[in-house]
Formats: sequence, C-alpha cells, structure tokens
Amino acid sequence: MSEFWLISAPGDKENLQALERMNIVTSKSNLSHNTKFAIPDFKVGTLDSLVGLSDELGKLDTFAESLIKRMAQSVVEVMEDSKGKVHENLLANGGLKEKMKCLKIDLTSFVTHFEWDMAKYPAKQPLVIVVDTLAKQLAQIETDLKSRTAAYSVLKANLENLEKKSTGNLFTRTLSDIVSKEDFVLDSEYLITLLVIVPKSSYVQWQKTYESLSDMVVPRSTKLIAEDNEGGLFTVTLFRKVIEDFKVKAKENKFIVREFYYDEKEIKREREEMTRLLSDKKQQYQTSCVALKKGSATYRDHKVKGPLLRWLKVNFSEAFIAWIHIKALRVFVESVLRYGLPVNFQAVLLQPHKKSATKRLREVLNSVFRHLDEVAAASILDASVEIPGLQLSTQDYFPYVYFQIDLSLLD
Repeated sequence: MSEFWLISAPGDKENLQALERMNIVTSKSNLSHNTKFAIPDFKVGTLDSLVGLSDELGKLDTFAESLIKRMAQSVVEVMEDSKGKVHENLLANGGLKEKMKCLKIDLTSFVTHFEWDMAKYPAKQPLVIVVDTLAKQLAQIETDLKSRTAAYSVLKANLENLEKKSTGNLFTRTLSDIVSKEDFVLDSEYLITLLVIVPKSSYVQWQKTYESLSDMVVPRSTKLIAEDNEGGLFTVTLFRKVIEDFKVKAKENKFIVREFYYDEKEIKREREEMTRLLSDKKQQYQTSCVALKKGSATYRDHKVKGPLLRWLKVNFSEAFIAWIHIKALRVFVESVLRYGLPVNFQAVLLQPHKKSATKRLREVLNSVFRHLDEVAAASILDASVEIPGLQLSTQDYFPYVYFQIDLSLLD
C-alpha cells in the first residue's frame, strides 16, 4: 500500500511498552510494517503559539499535498506518450544517509528513512520561523508552477489548433502542406486557378462537365492534387471575369469551390509556425539523445530532458520533502499539546500491508493506547459520544496522535 500512518505516544516507560506490544501484535498478525520516525527537539515556545501553529500547519499540510498532486499531474501531461515512465520522474532527493543526499530515491523509501534536514530547516530556530520558511518555499514553487504550466498550455493549445487544421477534411484543413506553386497560374492579369472539392462519386461527372460549367474555362486544366475519405481536391484554370458564374454553376452540380489563393509568403509563414511550435513543445518536455563523440566512436546514450520536465522533477522533489517535514512538525506540535511538557514522545511510522487490514490495525491501536484518552477511544466505537472542547470530528480523533501520509498522488 502507498498509505502510511504517522502516530505518536508518550515516551514514558508505560507507553514505550505499549508501543512494543503494538509492534509485536501488528507483526504477528501481518497488519503493518512499523519503523521509528525521528523528529528533532524543537524550541517549544508558548502554549498559545503552539495552538496557532497547529492550525497553520493543518492548512499548510493540505496546501502542500494539493501542490505535489498538481505537480505530479503536470508531469503526466507533459510526458504524454511516455506516461508509463511518470513514476521514474516522481522521486525525492536522498534521505537515507548524509553521504547519499545527492541520490534520487522513490517516495516510499524517503518516507520510511526520513531524516530531518538540519541545513535547510534548522531545528534550533523558533518553530514559527521553520514553518514560515516552509510556507514561503511552497508558495514560490506554486507561483512558478502556475506561470510555467500556463505558458506550456498556451503553446500546446496553439499547436493543437494548427494540427487540427492540418488533419481536418478538405473543406476545413490548411492547404499549405498540400499545394505547390506548380499547381497554379500565378501573376496573370486575366487567368486564375481555383481549387474545387469534388465528391468521389462525381469524379467522372467533373471530368465531363467542368469545361462547360462557364464560359472561358481553360480546356484540360484540371488536376487532382489531394484526396480524403469523402472527395478530391481538383484545380481548374479560368478567366478571372467568370469566377462568380463558375462558382454558382459548380455549386449547382455539388462541386464546392474552396476559397484559397496561393500566397507563397503566407504558406511559408504557416509552415514555419508549425515547425516552431513543434520544436518549442518538444524542447519543453522530450527526452532526447545527444551524440557524444569519443575518438572515432559516437555514443547516443546521453539523455537530456526539456526545461519544463527538469523543473517539475526538481521542484516536485523539493515540495514533497517539504510536505514530509510538515508532517513531522504536526506530530511534534500535536504531541506537545496532547502529552504536555517536558517534551517526551515517540513517533512511529506504520505502513498497513493491505487495505483490508486497516480496520483491524485501528482496533489494535485503540486497544493498546485506550488508556491515553478513554473518551476518544470510546468515541471510535460510538460516534454519538462527544469530546468536550474538541473541534475535530470524532472520526479524525484518536487516543494517540495520528496523521495520514497517502502517496497515491496520481489517483
């Protein structure tokens, strides 16, 4: 499972024994895998400041989770045809040991081997400053995410509009990639070449009648230059003075004159725009192989990722790491508020083995830690029991401190 339960209990002898009993029961029953979750000793401050931080951290937790889910979804959208490799790009920096900080590891390993980053978030600073640092970091990432994904969306939309023009039927699609200069009579004061869409069932009729649809149609001037499932695109050359008459007669015979006049500069501009947009989009996300020469040999296994995907990878890692630090802070603050001073508690990370085991796991925890809060323990079994002064709903409150970490970021 990708779900974790982060809990804490007082660190006195009685409750450490309770934690040991929990470990034995959950292990024997194959309910969960449990590991200690190390949290530094922070400067506690006043009770009022802790209450305020508890509320602020709850909001920051929700914001951080929402942000990393949006970033994960952005990776999915940017990778397009390589969606099967999305999880390879949703990693976190190090965390196992100090000498491995430069490595990228999977999210589960980061959580189960969590270490507080003292360099980035010094534990000796007041808690309010640590929380403010995390909040500003996440806010900046969100601001950058919005601007980068907005620019990418505009680029993608423009390209899709051009692609639609190049893949539609003969009535709507662009003709710049179909026609050529040789198909038209150009720079003539009297003559002009029109493009006519003819249903496939009417090809023979067109060949027999196009010269007589109007006066002044140049004999044997028609040529089929493109087809789709419905019909073909034919050229026909005639005198400019009979254009309108020809259009009327053609329409009567279910031949449609496509409004198009060959403009070499416009066609070149349209082709260049398509090439530019394709190149821009490719550069934003694609992984490409760069040729590296060494002596007479050429290697093509050096991979370079587009700037948007690189940014997403780096900042997803930063946001995810910040999120887990926020979880640690929430456990610390709630444990002090719940268990009092001096600070003495033990945090444990539980990973339920399967969804069907969560109910039984909750029962074990409730049984082991029932003594911490008899009212809360009873309320788990009886939803009608109210806990005086508690703002949370009873389904979110347990005798022990509890927070969930759900790594199902793409669900």
